[in-house]
Amino acid sequence: MKKILALLLAAAMTLALCACGDSATPTETQPPVTTEASVQDAAPAETDAAETEAAEKAPEDYTGDLVVYSPHDADPLNAGVEMFRQAYPNINVEVIAAGTGELCQRIVAESANPQGDVLWGGGADTLAAYTDYFSPYVCANDDAISDAYKDANDMWIGESPLPMVFIYNKTLIDEADVPTTWEGLCDESLKGKIAYASPAKSGSAYTQLCTMLFSQPSIDEGWALVEKFIANLDGKIQDSSGNCHKLVASGEYALGVTIEKSAVLYGDNPDIGFVYPEKNSAVPDGVALIKDCPNEENAKLFIDFVTGVECQTAQNADWARRPVRNDVAPQGLCALDEIDLGDYDFAYAGAEKANIVEKWNDLTVG
Repeated sequence: MKKILALLLAAAMTLALCACGDSATPTETQPPVTTEASVQDAAPAETDAAETEAAEKAPEDYTGDLVVYSPHDADPLNAGVEMFRQAYPNINVEVIAAGTGELCQRIVAESANPQGDVLWGGGADTLAAYTDYFSPYVCANDDAISDAYKDANDMWIGESPLPMVFIYNKTLIDEADVPTTWEGLCDESLKGKIAYASPAKSGSAYTQLCTMLFSQPSIDEGWALVEKFIANLDGKIQDSSGNCHKLVASGEYALGVTIEKSAVLYGDNPDIGFVYPEKNSAVPDGVALIKDCPNEENAKLFIDFVTGVECQTAQNADWARRPVRNDVAPQGLCALDEIDLGDYDFAYAGAEKANIVEKWNDLTVG
């Protein structure tokens, strides 16, 4: 009996061992089956990992170069670039400063081998004429900026709306005689006393020219107004818009056509005042990614930075530049809805820039 029990126990153990061996074999000898569904399921995980890695990239991990083209005044330009340098200390930033027209022509000339990475500044209507030389980019702050200040195809994004003003020197003109309309610039008492830059060289002057054109019922009537204005300039046309407010402040001209951000810098000067003309415009300065630029990642980083809360707030507080963001209220400036803004035909100003500048040149040379 004991012998029979022993044999039965041995048989049971043998069966158990065989069962264990069968369960292990497929794991060791058969490769896992990969289906299309399993590959698709894995893809989002890989994408999430890449996004996480990018999100975790520290500011000091960004390296390399960045070349910024900018027509901005030296002080706010240098201040903004220095803020960026402090935020990203291992990026080497080079600044090329010049007028908007000159910089845009430079971008065209360099298009086969771009030397700049980003254009920071210049009226968006001027930038709109050069979109063939920019690359689309939806910046990180896109949701905080109104569609009115963005290109429909993301070729540029506004960074500071710029209402136009007439700046005047109170020692040279009675405040009661300061014009408040574009037509008022044609008053013969102001002949030769108005500082205005060439629209062929200055982006802001081009916006001012277009604002004059659009202030009238038709473009033809607008040009009739511009011809009278040119006659009143008496042949005195500045090469740079940055000179206009300075010439008024120094007493060389009684009146100047300039932008808000320049005029407000004289807030502590009791001899200088400015007015917002009727049928005004508030075309923004823009920022754009130069097509095929050598340092695209850093250029995008810069665009995100200058449209970000920190830079926008500092540029407003320190240099009276009007923020473009919906969540940053302008300090020391009136609200845009307090200004009489006319209908500015943005598409026309961009598409017809070459023709408008050519006609201006013909009228001034003649």
